Order: sequence, then structure tokens, then C-alpha cells
Amino acid sequence: MNAVDSQAANSGFRFELLHNDRDSSARRSRLHTSRGTVEFPTFMPVGTQGTVKGIDSGRLRETGAQIVLGNTYHLALRPGDETVAALGGLHQFMDWTGPILTDSGGFQVFSLAERAKVTEHGVSFRSHIDGSLVELTPERSIAIQENLGSDIAMAFDHVVKLPNQPDVIAEATWRSVRWAERCLKVSKHPRQSLFAIVQGGLDTKLRVECARALVALDFPGYAVGGLSVGETPEEMVGTLEATLPALPTDRPRYLMGVGRPQDLVEGMARGIDMFDCVMPTRNGRNALAFTDRGTVRLRNAAHELDSSPLESNCPCPACRHSRGYLRHLFQAKEMLGPILTSIHNLTYYQRLMAEARTAIEADAFGEFRRAKLAGWGAGAGE
Repeated sequence: MNAVDSQAANSGFRFELLHNDRDSSARRSRLHTSRGTVEFPTFMPVGTQGTVKGIDSGRLRETGAQIVLGNTYHLALRPGDETVAALGGLHQFMDWTGPILTDSGGFQVFSLAERAKVTEHGVSFRSHIDGSLVELTPERSIAIQENLGSDIAMAFDHVVKLPNQPDVIAEATWRSVRWAERCLKVSKHPRQSLFAIVQGGLDTKLRVECARALVALDFPGYAVGGLSVGETPEEMVGTLEATLPALPTDRPRYLMGVGRPQDLVEGMARGIDMFDCVMPTRNGRNALAFTDRGTVRLRNAAHELDSSPLESNCPCPACRHSRGYLRHLFQAKEMLGPILTSIHNLTYYQRLMAEARTAIEADAFGEFRRAKLAGWGAGAGE
């Protein structure tokens, strides 16, 4: 029994490829886990500290979210992964009954680079909370994720900024492969599947070599990491087009941390199944809403007397109100404004995914893509 078969038997993990779009690489698929089935393509709201900011779990379900993401680094620091385990694991802790994916903490190697020291053993840095010394290794990352009890854990990787020196990118890439192998060796949780992360910067040859090395280790799923860290959208697309053919078609494909609606559509067109990003909620807290006609900046004076909703066909609670009312909430610094706009944005992303799934099933993804891109370009920045 290989690694995938063993994990699948224990965790209820099973990937089912249902349909390939006729004119693109977009895929309609399904992931079965012990905590429920996720329809792909899907977008995962980011619950960094055991909560999607400002949204309770009930409202989160109503947006159409099927799976959420938790953060290994932040939860390990506060309240502590052992505390979460003692309180029943992350699902019970945050009252989320569906699947959860936890990242590995590798992104913090990138975001805390100025205070981090990277060696072959792992990464050490000072906590952003109290300044205490923190050490993350592949083994520690897996131990934290097992304490959290997520359904999908991510291998610990080394992320570097782009652009960067070729030798720096190559060193981080092959270190990520070695760390992934160490993660695989210690991963024992009976209900948890482990995904590997392909690195390589914008070097497509290195990306393919990294992907092949990770595929040889036989993980249940694969992510493309190290993007959305300074490259252009065109560079991201080129990286995906080079990398994805090197990944197996019978495993999930996850593009990490990429979240503009345009990027989601372009990622799906190249064969990505899973996405996550803080963009819907971060922008929602800052009065920016996503619609089929681009972004709406609710603080703009043009919306003061606007009686129309953000979108007439949106079922979210924000769209029961006028744009004028939502603008008033932000102007008055009422917390309901960021909450409602975040809910709208999350609902919009889930509607986008549902529409994409329908289009792929009908071999109409190309038409769907063209219509969405045209709409976003026509009304951006209202």
C-alpha cells in the first residue's frame, strides 16, 4: 500500500475527477473527506486564528464555503496548538463541522524574513507577540497540525520573495523538497492527508524539476506555492502553465494565497482546483466589494444616495441593503459595515466558484471566462 492509499484508507480521503472542460484545462472534480465532500474548483476562506475575521461559522456556511484554512504559525503561538487539542481540536474550537486545511507555517518564513534564521534543520525567529524565540521545523510543523486536527496538512516549505537571485531560489526549492520528505516520514494522524508544495520561483525548469521530485514521493495532493509574492499576473500564469503538466491528474491541485477573481479564473483555466486568500475579507473590512462589474469602493461619495444593492442577484445579507446604507456604516465607523461587506465578498467568491463548476460541466468554461473578465474590466473601481 503506497502513501496515498494508506492515507486515503485512514482518513476517508478520496479525489474524484468528474469532467475536463473541452476547450481548456479547467477541471470539475470532488474531494471526499471524513468530514464531508468538497466540490471543486473551490475557494477556501482564510481563518488565520481560528476565525474568518468578523464572520461566525454559521454565517460562513451561508456564504457557500465548504472548507476553510487555518494558520499553523499563528495558532501555535496563540492560544497554542496543545490548548486547541485540549479543547477538542480546531473543528470544535471554531465550531466548523466541514473540512479544514492548515498551512505549514512556511509562509511566515517569507513574511518574517527579516527576523528569521533559516538552516537545514528549520527556521527560528522571534514571536511577533512577545518576542520569545520560536523554532519551526518540518517535524514541529506536522506535530502542530496534528494537534490542530485538520483534514489536510501542508508540508513545511521555504518561501522566498520574488524577484530573487537564482541560487537563492534554487536553494530554497530543494530545501523544500527535503523538508517535504521529512514531513512525510513523521505524518501519522489517522484523519489527516498531507499535501506537498511545489516551489521554484519563476524558473519554469526548476518548477518542473521540483514537481517531479515531489511526485516521486507520492503525496495525496500538490500545491503550487511561492506565488503572489511580487510577480506579475502574466508571470504567475506562465509558471502555472509550465508546472501543472508535471503534476498527476488524479490528485488535487492547490494554488496558495492567490485571490483576485481574475487570477482565480485564470488558475482554473490552467487546471487548479483549490484557492485561498485573505482578499475577500481584508478588502471587505476596507469598504471594497467585489461584483461582476468589478470592485465597488463604498466610501466613494457617488454611493451616498445610491438606493441599489451591491448586486441584485446576490443572496447575501449585505445585498438586502442599499449601497448608500453600506457607505453610511463605513462613514460612521460602525462595525456592521466591514462585517456585511466581508460576507458579501465571501458569498461572491463562492458564487463565482459555483458558476465555474456549472460552466465546466457544460464545456462552456471559455465563454464563462470571457464574460467574467469583460465584466470586471467594464466596471472596475466604481
